[in-house]
Amino acid sequence: MTVMDITIHASFLPHDDPDAALAFYRDTLGFEVRNDVGYSGLRWITVGPPDQPGTSIVLYPPAASPGVTDEERRTIAEMMAKGTYASILLATADLDATFERVQASDAEVVQEPTEQPYGVRDCAFRDPAGTLVRIQELR
Repeated sequence: MTVMDITIHASFLPHDDPDAALAFYRDTLGFEVRNDVGYSGLRWITVGPPDQPGTSIVLYPPAASPGVTDEERRTIAEMMAKGTYASILLATADLDATFERVQASDAEVVQEPTEQPYGVRDCAFRDPAGTLVRIQELR
């Protein structure tokens, strides 16, 4: 058996306000915008860390997903509002400075920097769509 050469290219996170999502990921987290595509009044925005050109996050309107029923759209909207629809784990070398920067943006703080019993130090916020954004300190 040979080893497969697979990398993470992109992950999808929902948004319900493209301008707010863009402000959070670009202006607060410092990600670069790699693509911003509009179609039928909706936007798909691709962002990523400037020093990681091969890894991206696609901020997408989940209601536009093919095959999603009206009932499922309502459920998705409810879950996004509660913050239970999506999450992402990011990492930084300086958790305290990153926390201060994100907190200054008026993002919803879920957890201040904390030493976890499972061996990591992290904090957590919600992005404008309710996505849980955990940020872990690199060691």
